[in-house]
Amino acid sequence: MSNGTKTHTKTKQQKPTDGDGMKIQKLFKLMVDNNSSDLHISASSPPGMRVNGEIVRVQMPPLSGEGTRRLIYQILTEEQKSELEKNLELDLSFGIKGLARFRCNAFYSRGSVAAVFRLIPSLIPDFKALNLPNILLDITDVTNGLILITGPTGSGKSTTLASLLDRLNENEAGHIVTLEDPVEFIHPHKGCIVNQREIGADTLSFSKGLKSLLRQDPDIVLVGELRDAETIEAALTIAETGHLVFGTLHTNSCVQTINRIVNVFPSHQQSQIRTLLSFVLQGVIAQQLIPKSYEPGRCLGMEILVPNSGIRNLIREDKIHQIYSQMQVGQEKTGMITMNQTLKKHVSSGLIDPETAMSYSANCEELAGMLGIKEG
Repeated sequence: MSNGTKTHTKTKQQKPTDGDGMKIQKLFKLMVDNNSSDLHISASSPPGMRVNGEIVRVQMPPLSGEGTRRLIYQILTEEQKSELEKNLELDLSFGIKGLARFRCNAFYSRGSVAAVFRLIPSLIPDFKALNLPNILLDITDVTNGLILITGPTGSGKSTTLASLLDRLNENEAGHIVTLEDPVEFIHPHKGCIVNQREIGADTLSFSKGLKSLLRQDPDIVLVGELRDAETIEAALTIAETGHLVFGTLHTNSCVQTINRIVNVFPSHQQSQIRTLLSFVLQGVIAQQLIPKSYEPGRCLGMEILVPNSGIRNLIREDKIHQIYSQMQVGQEKTGMITMNQTLKKHVSSGLIDPETAMSYSANCEELAGMLGIKEG
């Protein structure tokens, strides 16, 4: 694993080890050295690291159940150990000086303790270094409203969000409040005062944190995850009352995101929610990370919706299915782009091959036509 290449070592014939003498910090250092995004620790398997989207096993014997417990418990406080044993799962984040920050979910699997650690870079990534489109700066150059960043787990939502929030922190003079589960990137006080609240440590829940938020005089609010009707309604209300709100969802497209926001509410509320959303929505950014076809690494696939008057009317009138075609009108002026257009661009530039593009498209028939592929 030391060179970051994929191995095919047969581990079934190796005797499980209890991990005596191994320091988990050694595995964290290996993560950083191999540019790994995640570390998986499970019984009956060597530790696994996700490198360029694929799990690669560390070259060592599989861990026993006792071995996984010894490793994972090295980074837990006595209180966290008790919580894990009581609730059978635990979320936390922590930092190792001089290395990086990590987000962890510890849990039980077949009676043994297991965990997944997500690496969070110590430095907030620079907007230009990420090659993000400039339209995102226009979307965030507002004083109020709701901006949604969506995508599957591991799609880089947190990185994009941290970069945008950091630019606002540098260029504005206000108060930023975040509600996160757990806190990931650490934002220092710059032009803004920044208060980051972790669910479980600084507030009992998203809903409780949101209820007291307006009494904390915020200008910019980050809600780590819009996970239910109560949280979504609170975020919409905060946006409506003159604040800029960022939120994330696990949706794969801009249109799907709007449908999810509306459909999480009972039918008798949906008309009211559509009207409110049509007024406060400032942008939806749907993204995914796609493995490059001809070299190591991944490239960013991004879909961007910027609500104009036509799209706002479609939301209000419950014609959300027409938004996709509206996104493709006058794109030079609006800055909007669909995921298929991004995929086609990556194929044309040689980053990915057509087969990879098709596998990451939600509308393969349309993309096949754009790429000149004859189906069937």
